Amino acid sequence: MKANSTYKVPQGKLLKISLEYNENKELIDKISIMGDFFAYPEESIELLEKELKNVSLNENILSKKIQSIIQKYDIQFIGLDCEGLVKGIMMCLK
Repeated sequence: MKANSTYKVPQGKLLKISLEYNENKELIDKISIMGDFFAYPEESIELLEKELKNVSLNENILSKKIQSIIQKYDIQFIGLDCEGLVKGIMMCLK
């Protein structure tokens, strides 16, 4: 399945998610994270997209995984946070 979402993060920026997932397993096959937010280091978004492959589309699991990726790579966001990213991804399933 393919799905997209556009989400305005509260007190933040616009987030656009393009998601491909296995409907039966509800695992992420491919994700594209775009928007007018900033992320450091520069390759942060590519790292996130790579690390989220095969992650469950369960809100709690997704949140914990994203938090661990942020810590692992010391990712700094401007205009986006973990909660906003999870919300944008979950909106694809509606």
